Amino acid sequence: MQIVQAPGEVIMLFEYDSKRRQIFTDGRPHDTSLGPLWMGDSIGHWEGDTLVVDTVSFNDKTWLDSIGHAHSEGLHVVERIRRINHDRLSGDITIEDPKAYTRPWTAHLDFLLKPTWTLAERFCEDDASFLEIENKETTPAK
Repeated sequence: MQIVQAPGEVIMLFEYDSKRRQIFTDGRPHDTSLGPLWMGDSIGHWEGDTLVVDTVSFNDKTWLDSIGHAHSEGLHVVERIRRINHDRLSGDITIEDPKAYTRPWTAHLDFLLKPTWTLAERFCEDDASFLEIENKETTPAK
């Protein structure tokens, strides 16, 4: 992931599927006309050195993590992201989705700065091709 701060917005660029996420920080409200979105509609503001991001309007086609925790279109996420030191970001996340979970729950993520890394192109289709090749190599011949 790469984070770019620009006037009125913070942009997150993701390697996987080359996704992008815009977090508007210019004071606008959520745009409810956009409908359900893959990354949701994110509005942020600064509380001192902490970026607080409120995200709504998700579709229900994604997972919350790599092991498959699902959610509904009622998902509401609040993130509090701050820089701990030059090389580290800390993120506290609150997940609320009354259709999928009985109560809100939280998670914590740490991010390390990797200034020499670049984002590669990585798409789901590439993973499928890789798995197909890997399966051919590891499946015994009949």
